[in-house]
Amino acid sequence: MLSTIELGIDLGTANILVYSKNKGIALNEPSVVAIDIETKKVLAVGSDAKAMIGKTPENIVAIRPLKDGVIADFDVTTQLLQHIMRKASKKLGFAVRKPNVVICIPSGSTSVDRRAIQDAVRSAGAKKVQLIEEPVAAAIGAGLPIDEPVANVVVDIGGGTTEVAIISFGGVVACHSIRVAGDRLDEDIIQYVRKAYNVLIGERTAELIKMEIGYAIVDHEEVSMEIRGRDLMSGLPKTISITSTEIHVAMKESLSHILEAIRATLEECPAELSGDIVDRGVILTGGGALIKGMEEWVNKEIDVPVHLAASPLESVALGTGMALKYIDKIYSIAK
Repeated sequence: MLSTIELGIDLGTANILVYSKNKGIALNEPSVVAIDIETKKVLAVGSDAKAMIGKTPENIVAIRPLKDGVIADFDVTTQLLQHIMRKASKKLGFAVRKPNVVICIPSGSTSVDRRAIQDAVRSAGAKKVQLIEEPVAAAIGAGLPIDEPVANVVVDIGGGTTEVAIISFGGVVACHSIRVAGDRLDEDIIQYVRKAYNVLIGERTAELIKMEIGYAIVDHEEVSMEIRGRDLMSGLPKTISITSTEIHVAMKESLSHILEAIRATLEECPAELSGDIVDRGVILTGGGALIKGMEEWVNKEIDVPVHLAASPLESVALGTGMALKYIDKIYSIAK
C-alpha cells in the first residue's frame, strides 16, 4: 500500500517554501509570477519570474499574487501553487499521488482568506488541506516547546506581515498581526532615494540595499554602497552613493510600528506568564529578523532577552512540516 505524502507549505508574500518529512526544505521559490497580460498565459514562476521584475516589455508583467500575507489574485496564486507542487512532486517523487498539505496562514486572516488559501491549495492538487497559524508554525520551527504551559514569544517579520504572538499550551494567548514587514521597508527605501536624490530605483535594488546596509540600530559603524537608478530630472541612468545611516532613517518609522506591535502583545500577557518571558525572552524569525542589529535593537527597546532563531528564513516552513506530527493536537488553533 502506498504511504501518504505529507507536505508543509509556508505560503509567504515574498517566498514559498515546501517542507517534506524525508527531505526537509525541498523547495524555496520567490512568490512571483510572470504573465502575458494579453493571453493571460503564465510565462515564468518563482526565481525566473523574480529576475524579470522591472525588466519586461509592456505586455508581460511580473506580479506577486500575495499581498500583505493574503491572496490578492486567486487565479494567479492557484497557478503559482500548481507550479510549486509540480516542482516539488518531481523532486520528491509523488507524481502519482495527491499529498496531504499543512499550510500556514497569518493570524489576522479572515475566514474568507482562509477559505481562499484552502481552495487554492486543493485546486493545485492537494488531497487534504489543514491550516496552522504562522506564529505557531514559526515557534515550532524555532524549536520552542509550544505544547508546554510556558510562555513562548515569537516575532515573525516576513515579507507582507509581522506577526507577534505569545503561545502557551499549544494555543495563542495574545497576538498582533500588522501589515508592516520586509516589503514596506523596501518601499520606504524607494521613497527615501526618490525624495533625497531624485532617483528612481526598483524593488530588487531596494531589497539589496536593505540586506547589504540596512541597520535597525542607530549606533553602528557607517558603511556606504553605490546604487544605480533613473534620474527623474534627465530620465538618464545615474549612480549614487548612499549610507547605512540614511537607510536607517528611511526604515525608522516602519521599524517603530513593529516595535509597537511587540510592546502591545507583551502588555496583553497574563501575569502568570510574564515571568516566563523575562526568563525565556523573545525569539525573532522571518527574513526581517536578519536586518543588521535587529536583535540588539529589540533587546534595548523592550529590555527582555531577544534571540534569533537558528534558521529565521525557514522557521515557518520547518514548523509547518514538524506540525504534521501532532497536527490533531494543534489543528483546533487554526479553526
